[in-house]
Amino acid sequence: MPSKTDTNTISKKRTRTSSPKFTPVEQEQLKSGINNPVQSMRALVKGSLFYFIQYFWDTYCQDPFVPNWHIQYICAELEVIARRVAARQRKLYDLVINVPPGTTKTATVSIFFPVWCWVNWHYLRFITTSHNKVLSLESAEYSRDIIRSDKFRSMFPDLDIKQDKDVKSNFRVVRKEYTKPGFAPRIIQGGGRVSTSVDAKIIGFHADIIIPDDLIDPKRALSDVSLPDVNDYLDKTLSTRKVNKAVSTMVMIMQRLHEDDPTGHILTKKKAKDRIRHLCFPGEIRTPGYEKQVKPNECIKFYRDGLMDTVRLDPAVLDEMLDDLGQYGYAGQVGQKPTPPGGGMFKPGNMPIIESLSSETNVVDRVRYWDKAATPGAGAFTAGVCMWRLQNGKFIIVDVVRGQWGTDDREDRIRHTAEADGSRTRVGIEQEPGSSGKDSADATIRNLAGYISKADRPTGDKIHRADTFSVQVNKGNVIMMRAEWNSAFKKELEFFPNSSYKDQVDAASGAFRMLTKKKQAKSL
Repeated sequence: MPSKTDTNTISKKRTRTSSPKFTPVEQEQLKSGINNPVQSMRALVKGSLFYFIQYFWDTYCQDPFVPNWHIQYICAELEVIARRVAARQRKLYDLVINVPPGTTKTATVSIFFPVWCWVNWHYLRFITTSHNKVLSLESAEYSRDIIRSDKFRSMFPDLDIKQDKDVKSNFRVVRKEYTKPGFAPRIIQGGGRVSTSVDAKIIGFHADIIIPDDLIDPKRALSDVSLPDVNDYLDKTLSTRKVNKAVSTMVMIMQRLHEDDPTGHILTKKKAKDRIRHLCFPGEIRTPGYEKQVKPNECIKFYRDGLMDTVRLDPAVLDEMLDDLGQYGYAGQVGQKPTPPGGGMFKPGNMPIIESLSSETNVVDRVRYWDKAATPGAGAFTAGVCMWRLQNGKFIIVDVVRGQWGTDDREDRIRHTAEADGSRTRVGIEQEPGSSGKDSADATIRNLAGYISKADRPTGDKIHRADTFSVQVNKGNVIMMRAEWNSAFKKELEFFPNSSYKDQVDAASGAFRMLTKKKQAKSL
């Protein structure tokens, strides 16, 4: 049993622990928070974009908010820009942010950020733009929904949307100033938001802050024709929409898609280091080369087990993204390292070769895909690859037919091959662009009357069409039946896309797309 002295000592320790001393300022803040919690929370969310997003998250999305360091870091950067623009101070730089898809980037930058700015500076004007106007309008609608929510109105009754200027593509905000109890408030005109896209014109509107959010379509990023158009829009259209070029600031956010995408285009300009603040957060830095992409370098310390976000981008999610995006799509959108495709795309040594299939093998689907040519004895080859999808998730290439035939011989060979494959094997015919390509595909389909066949119009180049297929080959999920065609097929894979011929790879990737219903490497 403790003595009386021991009891007094314990009591004093408890008193010191349960009654910490506060400074006079802290005491006033604590007293204010207890007496008026709404005003205290109002001050907190006005002062911090990160807290603003957390507090009003449920007015945008019913899924719980998942905090992560990259969101807080981006919010802090946006606050610096907003405060300087609002004070009409000369801008320090434009901001370029590269983060993977699915990491709350649009919600942070395009949806919540403008609303938080209006709470503090009602007069700020925004232009938000995307590769697709539907996406840009959707972000604007979410911003309006936040302002209209009961939760927002109860905390910020002085901010509202102007009634006669309330459409998704172009709306304005007003500040209500309550000067006399019982009287209608005085309406002070504020800023607004115009939502547009790369293909639309912006007339008669200038902005304090311009937000290009995913300015380029992932499919268009594969086109050398469209990239200059998008970069020209960035240089010559958006740059003319600033209220004051010395003050107005651009905040561009995207994942990397191509070495000359808008991020690459901006960063390679003269004096880019002085004019651009670059935040680059790869989804993981376990893959060699991705750690060097992290900017600023100090942010490496925030990665856990090599992952930027252990919840949104855990290993299972990243593995699924690799399957969906392909290795080059993954390198750009997750690793933020768009690498021009080169040799070594396929690892044919990872393809097991078997003598025969077990009678217990469960085949889910069968496809023969044809990449056609029409030059007898020379030039390009016609190739037809027969691939099966198995119940265990693997794929097996059971046969490759290849030759340099004229049109009539080629059509006969395609028909005879279909008869040998049987009615359970679907047939895909690659349709080349233009009317002649359509006519050729239609002729082959007529020739295959009685069999399940379809014309396939793939998009993008051969390299990116083969990307998702290469992932499965490299993982060892594609098997080959032992046959004479094995050597030529593996050789073409080994040197692709620098191989002399690409017909077998094109036919194999076409069969894979039909079996998996994947058109090509995509964006998430």
